Amino acid sequence: MHDVMTICNYCGCGCGVYLRVQGNRVVGSYPSKNHPISQGNLCSKGWHLHEFIHSPKRLTEPLLRKNGALCPASWEEALDYTAKALRTTQEQHGPDALGILASAKCSNEENYLLQKLARAGLQTNNIDHCARL
Repeated sequence: MHDVMTICNYCGCGCGVYLRVQGNRVVGSYPSKNHPISQGNLCSKGWHLHEFIHSPKRLTEPLLRKNGALCPASWEEALDYTAKALRTTQEQHGPDALGILASAKCSNEENYLLQKLARAGLQTNNIDHCARL
């Protein structure tokens, strides 16, 4: 068993957390006592950070709705479908018909890329983030 230092990915605070790894599985999480942000504390989400990693409810492949049911799809098929749907919506209703919801589960760098996609790629300022609530 060993521990891996990382940053909690639930919100933008940046708390230091150790993930306890046993074999190939993350089995626990606990705060870094010396981290300048969390200072040995974690919220309830941080304490349970490890639980979603191996959840059977976690998506492991793209899904597309076909005949009313969600069906597994290849990444290429899912990305092509999404790009066409975004393009069609933008052409028919304008860029303000599109929006992006960023995520506290993404890194700061990933959220930065999402806002660049919204503003530069989709020409919309409609981007929001769950952490503001």
